[in-house]
Amino acid sequence: MDPVFTRLLPGDPAPRFVGATTTMSRFTFDTAGGRYIVLCLLGTAGDVGGQVALRAIAERHHIFDDEKFCLFGVVIDPEDQAQNRVQERLPGIRFFLDYDLEISRRYGALARDAAQGQAVTYRRSWIVLDPALRVLQIFPISGSAFDHAALFDYLSTLPAVDSYPGFSVQAPVLCLHSVFEPALCQKLISLYERHGGGESGFMREINGKTVGVYDHNHKRRKDHNIIDEEIIRITQARITRRIVPEIARVYQFHVTRMERYIVSCYAAEDGGHFRAHRDDTTKGTAHRRFAVSINLNGEFEGGEISFPEFGPRGFKPPPGGAVIFSCSLLHKVSKVTAGRRYAFLPFLYDEAAAKIRAENLGFIDQPAAG
Repeated sequence: MDPVFTRLLPGDPAPRFVGATTTMSRFTFDTAGGRYIVLCLLGTAGDVGGQVALRAIAERHHIFDDEKFCLFGVVIDPEDQAQNRVQERLPGIRFFLDYDLEISRRYGALARDAAQGQAVTYRRSWIVLDPALRVLQIFPISGSAFDHAALFDYLSTLPAVDSYPGFSVQAPVLCLHSVFEPALCQKLISLYERHGGGESGFMREINGKTVGVYDHNHKRRKDHNIIDEEIIRITQARITRRIVPEIARVYQFHVTRMERYIVSCYAAEDGGHFRAHRDDTTKGTAHRRFAVSINLNGEFEGGEISFPEFGPRGFKPPPGGAVIFSCSLLHKVSKVTAGRRYAFLPFLYDEAAAKIRAENLGFIDQPAAG
């Protein structure tokens, strides 16, 4: 029986994966969205074809700036790392060590049933992805050398990141003013200042468990968990009255549940920020459907929320205003450079998602963060 290969075509969503690179044991590929990505399915750098590809990359390394373009090579040969044939070059150039062959199978370089230790046919190619991680173009390899000129000619024709479909785009987010009135905003800020905040981590899947972790390079924020029942009731009422009907109108989704009541602080003195992430990627967070970001003040610089897959535009709602978005969207909070950004940050979901949350409780090692 002939081997079966995955066949990706322009317009297809790029397969998601988590893999090891030459410098990181765990790299979540879909967090790289927000720029054009070139995947170089190399296989090995130990032959003429691989060396030609690496030379083509090196000669044009300046275009891979991590702003408009980045490149990920994929190798399955352990000798590439052992002999330093592939090396990360920042910004913009990284290599996945695909020793379990998972990436190569998903992207069609290896047959679907290819296994470690077998003699395999490796189909080398360049795959260009758009900022939303959809396939733009594929450049197969012919013979022992990569036809790299066509690739780089194509890259030179691509428009700015925020115009990748051919016109300027905006993230599919809902923006509302006056969700919280000024008095409630000040009440929540005073609550934080009276009690202070604790270091806020984020959730990661480790050995099948959802675990809270801390990494100031990835996130720096402090949170105060609200336990006052009256304040919880008030915030619920505002969201039920002013956000829930809009989600139903715009997204045809009927919210019935709300998770966490916190006042968060991104402070300039801490370098407050949150790098690109999604809010529903672990078993402990898989039930989350919509994230709500309500600014409580406006006296700060930086601290804008943005959605890299749809361009660099940042959103800064006025005090009491909200940005509401799907938890599956890649998003980040830029560093606060002056003052403090105070925000109320709940998650919303429905009864079907509540069942998922209940089923996954056994997989949570620590209370959810994010």
